[in-house]
Amino acid sequence: MMRTWRVGTFSMGALLVLLGLFLFMARFLGFNFLQVMTAWWPVLLVVLGIEILAYLFLSRQESPVLRYDFLSIFFVGLIGTVGIGFAVLSSTGLLDQAEELVSREERSFELPEFSQPVEDNVKRVVVRTTGYDVTIEASNEREVSMFGTYRVQTSKHTSVINDAKDYVAVTQKGDTLYLNVKSLPNKLGPFNSSHELAATILVPNDVKLEVLGTDNQLTLKPRMLSNNWNIENASQVVVDTSETKDMVVAASGVEDIRGKEDEWKISEPSDQDSQGDRGKSAVYQSGEAKYRINIANAFQVSLLSGH
Repeated sequence: MMRTWRVGTFSMGALLVLLGLFLFMARFLGFNFLQVMTAWWPVLLVVLGIEILAYLFLSRQESPVLRYDFLSIFFVGLIGTVGIGFAVLSSTGLLDQAEELVSREERSFELPEFSQPVEDNVKRVVVRTTGYDVTIEASNEREVSMFGTYRVQTSKHTSVINDAKDYVAVTQKGDTLYLNVKSLPNKLGPFNSSHELAATILVPNDVKLEVLGTDNQLTLKPRMLSNNWNIENASQVVVDTSETKDMVVAASGVEDIRGKEDEWKISEPSDQDSQGDRGKSAVYQSGEAKYRINIANAFQVSLLSGH
């Protein structure tokens, strides 16, 4: 009695053999598993087509009738559909993003150092921050420089910022030098990642400084200050007064004033404030008070006096 050949049985067996081989190569030969699942599924159609042609060619009947092993074909189609799904996701880029998300971890890198000479005609430096923690320090050098570290979630072992232009922009207009801190690169969509930056900006101590915050934390180190600083719209401001003499720190529109009780002269807001400013005002003074740091619209201002 002739054995009945059902189309799909051989394809199912070949499928299992090929899938096992591909998974073996992915596991022991270092092949990428997702790339294997994306690339190998067209072989299923080839094997199934060969089986049908072989049945028709080897059948001794004048009008051969195809008989199918529907259970085997179902599994072949199911796995083939999965392979097609991987291919579609790969073509849209979602598969690569999902793979990057799975292998993502937090890594820290150094910022490429930035340095910009300050010409003699520059009388004012304006710094615009972008939500990151920044330390601003006065320096004897006639230049503006920036350095620090950043932390991102990435699967890459190399830095995602390769040039200072990627995180800072500088422009000079007349006697003013504008320094804008950029946001770190961030992909939009469901696979976005968090990032942090901690940087120090050095500015010449003899030029006027204006800092425009974005509800971030600023640490000020005036040191040998010899001009005035204006700080606006920061969330928290810490002023290091340990190395600075002859200075006034004037804060207005502040919710929380911190420091020793004898350091600040604090004024509570007036109910008749015509400008609607409900925050506190406070003044700290040392020495002859030659230079002034004005802080406006911050949530918290603290003095760091050292020892």
